Parts: sequence; C-alpha cells; structure tokens
Amino acid sequence: MRALFHFEQPAPVEPVHSDIPDVKGAELASVYYGRRMAGDFYDFIRVGPNRVLFGLLDVAGGLEDTRAIVSAAQRTFRTAGTELFARKDVNEADNMMELCLQLNQAILKAAGGVRSCPAFAGCYDESLGIVCYFNSGHTPGLARDRNGVTELPATGLPLGLFTHMVSNAPMVALEPGAVLLLASRGIVEARTKHEEFGLERVKEALQQSNGASAKELCVSVLDQMQQFTGTAPTHNDVTALALARTPRAFDAL
Repeated sequence: MRALFHFEQPAPVEPVHSDIPDVKGAELASVYYGRRMAGDFYDFIRVGPNRVLFGLLDVAGGLEDTRAIVSAAQRTFRTAGTELFARKDVNEADNMMELCLQLNQAILKAAGGVRSCPAFAGCYDESLGIVCYFNSGHTPGLARDRNGVTELPATGLPLGLFTHMVSNAPMVALEPGAVLLLASRGIVEARTKHEEFGLERVKEALQQSNGASAKELCVSVLDQMQQFTGTAPTHNDVTALALARTPRAFDAL
C-alpha cells in the first residue's frame, strides 16, 4: 500500500517514496486532504523484524520554504531510525529520545536557525503491541480502545527551537482492536466563521467511526472535519495517520 503523497525534493536530492510497510497484526495508513500548502510530512519505515517506525511532522512555513527542511528531516528519520533500531535488544525509550535529538539537529541545520516543527513519532513493536513514542509539541495522539479515547499529550517542546532540546519517550499498549490516531494541526484548527473544529471533535469523530481499517478511520475523521467547515480546507495542510491493531477473531463477532 503506498502513501497518498510524498514531497518533491529539489535536485540533487531524489524524492523518497513513502511505502507503508505491512505490519503483523495491525495496519498503518495516512490520508492527506487536498492540495499541499505547508510543511506536513509523514513517513513509515521498517527498522527491524518486529519494529516499524512512523512519524508525523509539521514544519512551520509554506511549501517552498520548508522543502529543504523536510528533505533533511526525512533523510534523518530513515537513516538514524534504521541505525538506532536495527538490533533486537535495544532500549526503545533511549533510542526514541536519541532519534528526537537527531531530528532536531537536522531541522536546525537545514533551516539555518530556529524553525518550529511539532512532531509525533512512534516505534511499534509488533510482538508486544506497544508503541514507544515522543510528542514534541504536536497535537496529542489519540488512543482508542474499549474504554474510550485517551490523549497522548506533548512530552517536550517542538523540534527546531533549541539545540539541546529533550523530549521524553513513554510507551502505550494497544490491545487488539485498538487504534492510535495522529491528527495534524490543520485538522484541529479547521474552522467555520466563528469556531474551530478542535481536538474534542477529533476525539468524537474517532470514537464514533465505524471504519474497519486504518485508512477508513483517517477518512472518517477528515470527512467529519469537512462537514463541520462546509468547505475544503485552505488554511493549512490537513493530514491524518492511524495505526490500527487487528481485532482478535472472537472480538470481531
């Protein structure tokens, strides 16, 4: 399954296609709404026999202004992510914090100075059903299970602000049938004349969605946003990313 878009990068950097890897007992998907206008960036990469790395970043600025920064962030996400998680016996929390630091340095260097980049990245362990993640100033991740929807709030400041920024890397367990949704700022800040869509409506859309797949869950949230605004978004990039664990057979009955 192929991601719905990827950034076109200037020569001599070649574009990197974001192929969504097959995930044992789960599914990953991302949906981008409309035309690209700013610096939303998502990627997926298998980094070991039982681990898949995913992330959603939002580089501040317009599309042309952020292109080189996004390219640098993607290269670091892939090369550093693969190196850090290649071994079987890794400390996932330590390595997620190190990945966060390296992404931060890459963004600062490519930007030639300060450039805010909220980011959420996670490493999913297929054998345990656990996501180790950092949330650097991004909108909260949303984990839905049989008990409802739980927010995964920021664990640090946005990337691209300070050279020695530190972000913690907690873990969240996803039971069979559970979902982790990442919604870009463009979804939360989509608005009508007088009101934002807001995080609470994103949570409601996720809770009420009957989508059977990760892609359907993303589409359901974006559809709810468009119904609320009554028009296609023009204010910002609008991106949703979901990791959905497959229900056990008896749970699906």
